[in-house]
Amino acid sequence: MRTHRTLAALTLLVGQLLIPRPAHAQAPPGCPAPTPAEIRRAGKSQADQPPKGARALTGLRVGHLPKGFSWGQVNVYSYDDVAEYSYLWSDNRDDVDRGHRSLWVRVACWPKAAGPAQLRTAPFILGTFAGDVRQMKVGKRTVLTKEGDGALGHGRYAGWVERKGVVITVMASQPLVPELTEIIKGITLR
Repeated sequence: MRTHRTLAALTLLVGQLLIPRPAHAQAPPGCPAPTPAEIRRAGKSQADQPPKGARALTGLRVGHLPKGFSWGQVNVYSYDDVAEYSYLWSDNRDDVDRGHRSLWVRVACWPKAAGPAQLRTAPFILGTFAGDVRQMKVGKRTVLTKEGDGALGHGRYAGWVERKGVVITVMASQPLVPELTEIIKGITLR
């Protein structure tokens, strides 16, 4: 019995040392952060069926959310000095199917983000702004866009610095690209 307790305590200690701190612990003031329940759901890779709506991310609203999604999933990551919080809406088609509908919206809390120049060098693990990147204006936002690559899938990837330290990125699959400008315009921090 004593061996089991010691082993359990050791397992808990190792788990606390190896598991990264939750993203909300590193988010700067004014940057949306996941709730503890969302962190647990992300850790278990639990999908929402049906997907959550326009307020799937605490502190952010997606005002123009296309129809046709069958499931969704929250993701929370923390690495270096970046804390990421995102939600993926998707249908049940295969990712390589050109008719596949998916929308990935991410909030990245990165203290060094101040404008498009920093966004090009952001230390994101997935969805960087390297290569053939274009700059455009969507409302008052200066948005960087590029074609989706293999890791992100087909479609268009966009991102901007909403305010100092807060980056928002959007990946829209090919069927949703015509709506990308409306999606970007409809995103607001609360």
